Amino acid sequence: MSEKQKHATAYWKENLKYLVILLSIWFIVSYGCGIIFKDALNEIRLGGFKLGFWFAQQGSIYVFVILIFVYVRLMNKLDKKYGFDE
Repeated sequence: MSEKQKHATAYWKENLKYLVILLSIWFIVSYGCGIIFKDALNEIRLGGFKLGFWFAQQGSIYVFVILIFVYVRLMNKLDKKYGFDE
């Protein structure tokens, strides 16, 4: 295996690691907070709405958008690290 292929393999392994972590966070927030922990979160109010309801309707979308920006930042750093930022 050439050095370029090793570089590309390491790049994709790190990229997949980031994807798994970020999608796991989104799953925990959307499924966990919106469904599993809904009853406990409904004890807290946010803007007049129960927090469990808010996460199910709005919170998971906001977290997803934030995770997109985090992913872009991580990928920009990863591109520079491996020299793919051309």
